[in-house]
Amino acid sequence: MSTTTTTTEPNRVLVERRGHVLLIGFNRAEKRNAADLALLQQLSLAYGELDRDPDLRVGLVYALGEHFTAGLDLADIGPRFGPDGLDMVPEGGINPWQVDGTSISKPVVMAVQGTCLTLGIELILASDIAVAAESTVFGQIEVSRGILPFGGATIRLPRTIGWGNAMRWLLTGDTFDAQEALRIGLVQEVVPNGSQFDRALVLAERIAAQAPLAVQATLANARTAVRLGDAAAEAQLQPALARLVGTTDARIGMESFLSRTPAVFEGR
Repeated sequence: MSTTTTTTEPNRVLVERRGHVLLIGFNRAEKRNAADLALLQQLSLAYGELDRDPDLRVGLVYALGEHFTAGLDLADIGPRFGPDGLDMVPEGGINPWQVDGTSISKPVVMAVQGTCLTLGIELILASDIAVAAESTVFGQIEVSRGILPFGGATIRLPRTIGWGNAMRWLLTGDTFDAQEALRIGLVQEVVPNGSQFDRALVLAERIAAQAPLAVQATLANARTAVRLGDAAAEAQLQPALARLVGTTDARIGMESFLSRTPAVFEGR
């Protein structure tokens, strides 16, 4: 299958469609996939493509080379910070860290390896399922650089792994291994080195085989519960169910149940 990129030059992010899954690959291995502005912009455009295209149901974010990401390329990014922070989302893009009030409506699975620092952890926190190679090293090291995490770690890490666990790693800048990431719930699976992409793809394709409108509604309701509380999510349950019951996919799902044959959902 041919590979295309979100912009022409430089090719920092590779984007490939594999069935209903959009593969999104960091392509700056010579710099340990450190994120310069071009990478951030192309990643944002890939998320926008995933969100808009009804034929795409799941995203899979991975990295070429030995490392997932060494974090920000401060030599490139540092001079670009303005009084309002960093402007990194071009027209048609979605902030992959989803800290600007806009959320992607579809699930994102991640496969990480090698070094996974700062924005890499924050990308995991903004995604839905993460698979890590067993030798992955994680670190939220901003306090060692004189800044604070600005991609959502201060918001999502305490919620995801608990206050004490979050403060242990946020306030020290220490690194931790894949087994610790699994223990605290940052990642969902740890696999042998080199197999993280294949395992993440299995999970992404499993999600993509489900009814996409139901997947998106489930994701949206769970996010509402986390962000706004149980009452807000409960208020959405019955209206969401009523909308789904009337879809073609709900009919396909019922027919599949009755006939004991696999369902092939259409997303409508």
